[in-house]
Amino acid sequence: MPIRSLPQQLVNQIAAGEVIERPASVVKELLENSLDAGATRIDVELEAGGVRLIRVRDDGSGIPKDELALALARHATSKIASLDDLERVATLGFRGEALPSIGAVARLSLASRTADEEHGWRIEGDGHGHYSAPAPLPHPVGTTVEMRELFFNTPARRKFLRSEATEFGHVDTVLRRLALARMDVALHARHNGRGLYALNAAGEAREREQRVAVLLGAEFARESLYLTQTMTGLILRGWIARPTFSRSQPDLQYFYVNGRMVRDKLLAHAVRLAYQDVLFHGRHPAYVLYLELDPARVDVNAHPAKYEVRFRDGRLVHDYVFRTVEAALKDTTPHVVAPAPAAGAHNAATVNAVHSQQPMHLHVAEQLAAYAQLQGAAAVPLEAADSGGAVPPLGYALAQLHGVYILAAAADGLVLVDMHAAHERITYERMKAALASGKVTSQPLLLPQNVMVSRAEADCAESHALELAQAGFVVERRGPESLSIREIPALLKDEDSAQMLRDVLADLVEHGKSRRIEAALDHVLATRACHTSLRAHRELNIAEMNALLREMERTSRADQCNHGRPTWTRLGMADLDKLFLRGR
Repeated sequence: MPIRSLPQQLVNQIAAGEVIERPASVVKELLENSLDAGATRIDVELEAGGVRLIRVRDDGSGIPKDELALALARHATSKIASLDDLERVATLGFRGEALPSIGAVARLSLASRTADEEHGWRIEGDGHGHYSAPAPLPHPVGTTVEMRELFFNTPARRKFLRSEATEFGHVDTVLRRLALARMDVALHARHNGRGLYALNAAGEAREREQRVAVLLGAEFARESLYLTQTMTGLILRGWIARPTFSRSQPDLQYFYVNGRMVRDKLLAHAVRLAYQDVLFHGRHPAYVLYLELDPARVDVNAHPAKYEVRFRDGRLVHDYVFRTVEAALKDTTPHVVAPAPAAGAHNAATVNAVHSQQPMHLHVAEQLAAYAQLQGAAAVPLEAADSGGAVPPLGYALAQLHGVYILAAAADGLVLVDMHAAHERITYERMKAALASGKVTSQPLLLPQNVMVSRAEADCAESHALELAQAGFVVERRGPESLSIREIPALLKDEDSAQMLRDVLADLVEHGKSRRIEAALDHVLATRACHTSLRAHRELNIAEMNALLREMERTSRADQCNHGRPTWTRLGMADLDKLFLRGR
C-alpha cells in the first residue's frame, strides 16, 4: 500500500484519541482551560453522564472574535511561544489540542466575550471538521463551551463507553479533583437538572476545611492533620489522614504539583514510605497534598493527558516529601481538646485548641515496679484540676477493665486505652530511638555471599557503598554484574540477605533512595516490642496506669500501635449525655 497523507479530519480524530477517552476527559480539559483563563467562577451542566451534553461556562478573560476559529485549530495556543516557555510551563493546558480534539468527536460550539467587546461571538462545529463563521450573541465576559453527543461520528469508540452512572462517576471524580486544586474558584455543577455542587470560593482556612469536608467527607476532615513545610525552593502543604483512618484501596489520594493533579509513582512511594511504620498491612493512606516548586524543575510534558510528571531532581523531591509527611505523623500523639463552655457562659469566641505533645526522651520501664516510680505527679486526682491544676490529655486513671483496657477521666469526658497496644508503641519507639542513637551493629559472614545483579545495580552498589555500610551491609563489587556481601546487620541475620540487597538496589536505581533495610530493622524491632510489651490480663495499679498514660503523651505516633490500630479513644461529655438521653 503506498504512503499517503491522511485526511485532516481523520488526523484530528486520531489526535483526539490521545486526549479524549470519555466525558470525564472533556470536562477535565474544559475546566483547565477555564482556570488558565483566570476564571473565578465555573458553571458545569451535564446530561446523561456527559455523553449527551457538557456545558462549561466561566467568567475568565474570554477569547476575541478574531481568535475563535484559531482556538479550534490544532497546536494553536496562547500559553507557550518558545522552547523556554515549554520548559517553564505554569498553566494546566498548553498544547492547544483540547478544543480541536473535542470538535473532532462531537458537536461543539464556542461562545466568548472579552472585556473590551460590546457583545459576545459564537462559532459552531458539526463534528466533521466544518465550523461556522463567528456570529454575534449576548454573552457576559468569559467563555461558554458546549459539547453535544460525544463520539456520535465514531460509533466504535462510543460502544466502549460505560453506563451513564459509571461515566458520571468519572466526571464527578474530575470535578472533585479540580475543586480541590483551586479552592479560590467557585464551582457550581448540575447533572440531569439536579444540583451537584454549589461551592463558593474558599479563601480562609476554615472555608478550605469546609470544602474538603464537602468533597471528601466529614470523617476525612475530622480525622486529618494539616501540614505545611517550606524548604529551599519547595513547599508542601495539605491534609493527611491519621493512620487509623486508612482505606482498603488507594481511592482517597490526591496529589497536586503546581496546581496540577498528578498520579506520580515517585510521590506516591514517598508518602507510602512515610506511613509504613503506622499502617496495618494492606491498608492505604488518605491525603490531599500540594507541592509547589519552580516550573523549570519539573517536566509536565511527559504524558498526553499530563497526569505524569518528571522531576529534574527526583531524589531530592522524594526525600523532602517523605520526611515532611513522616515528621507530621510523628506528632500523632494524644492531644488536648478544650472542653466546651458551661451552659450560660458568655464567650467572645469559642476555640477548640489542639496542642500536640512534644516527644520527651524518657525510657519506658520494662517492669511494673518501675512504672510506679515514673508516675510522679500522675497520681494527682482529677479533682485537683478544679483547683487550678491542668488535666493532661489522657486524664487520670480510674480503673482497669478485664485486664485489657484502662479507663481514665479526662477534662472533657472518658478516655479508654488499649493497654497492650499503647505499651507496644512506646516500647517500639524506644527501641528505634536506641538504634538511631548508635551505629547499626553488623555481623561478618563466615563465607561472603555472592549475588548476581545487573550492571546498573552493580554500579549503584559501588556508588552507594558507604550508605550501605552505614546501614550494616558491607558489599564489594567482584565483577561487572557480581557483588559480594561480607557483612549484614546483626538484627537481620535470619533474613534473606541476597534478596534484600537486590530490593534495595532496585529502589536506589528507581528512586535514588531506599528504606528497605530500615524497614526490615523496624519490623524486627516491632516484633520484639510486641513480644515484650504488657500482655492482656496483667493487673496494674493506679500509679502504674497513670505512668503509662503520661508516657503515651510523650511518645511519637502514640495514637496507634505498630500495626496501625488505635491505642485510645475518647467519649466526650456530649457523647455520654447522648448515651443516657440527657437533655431530651
